[in-house]
Amino acid sequence: MIYFYLFVFLFLSVFFKIPIIALIGGIIFSLIFVTKKNFITKKFSTIILQTGIVLMGFSINFQSAINLSTQYLPAISLFVISTFIFVFLLGLILNIDKKYSLLIASGSSICGGTAMISIAPIIKPKNEDLAAALSILFILNAIGILLFPIVGELLYLSQTQFGAWAATVIHDTSAVIGASMNYGFESLETASTLKLARTLWLIPLVFSLSIISRHEKKYFPIPLFVLFFVIAIFIGSYFKVPIEKEFVRDFSQIILLAGLFSVGTQISLKSMRNINIKKLIFPIISWIIIIPFSFFIINLVT
Repeated sequence: MIYFYLFVFLFLSVFFKIPIIALIGGIIFSLIFVTKKNFITKKFSTIILQTGIVLMGFSINFQSAINLSTQYLPAISLFVISTFIFVFLLGLILNIDKKYSLLIASGSSICGGTAMISIAPIIKPKNEDLAAALSILFILNAIGILLFPIVGELLYLSQTQFGAWAATVIHDTSAVIGASMNYGFESLETASTLKLARTLWLIPLVFSLSIISRHEKKYFPIPLFVLFFVIAIFIGSYFKVPIEKEFVRDFSQIILLAGLFSVGTQISLKSMRNINIKKLIFPIISWIIIIPFSFFIINLVT
């Protein structure tokens, strides 16, 4: 019976074509039915979202993607390095646990939950701290999906400007996709391309922390879906694909909405109970300070 309700919730989330509704639909479904850790949407949420991103690659022009990445790479690199250092030092100033500060600094500067989960085996934080950090950034991501498009409209940002800003300052890829989908497809293409460029900073982060911690790690997390995304852009640009790009574009957005719904089912009351005031305020203050900084450096490029 639970799969019948899953189908209903998922259908409604995709039908309205509004990212925040898809995300909230997933949250409500998870809280009502208290799904287990290995429930299908929790198990495959990342794969669903990444599949939607790769499919979207077939509708993006390869040369445009290269030009966009080249244009914004210095700004994104400056943001990642500056944000990581700032957030980590702020945590030390506020007397926050060092490992928790590293989690928030990594998530805020690179790719949210993915970065935190990647460095967790190296720095070995408390399980409750990791759960709290993931939950807080999840909440901030939901706020970003809802508010950033409104702010973008008030600031009269172009599709490209908003996509670049969202890709720089919003934590998780899912939230970047959700916010930029609300703003327009050109914004979505820009945000997806630049967010994946930002995600690649995960490699030097894990490598550096492994050396500092003297942790013997046999491999480093190279995000393969980034490679598949680039290949999809190349194929869509230089080979005749038997399916119309408009159809691929529309289908990719359906998959992305399903992915956002699945991400929403990750939330649980148990993880929320681990959050105390100090752990909650630290990432919020960090993000509030980071937002205008990211807007400033993106506008320097544009």
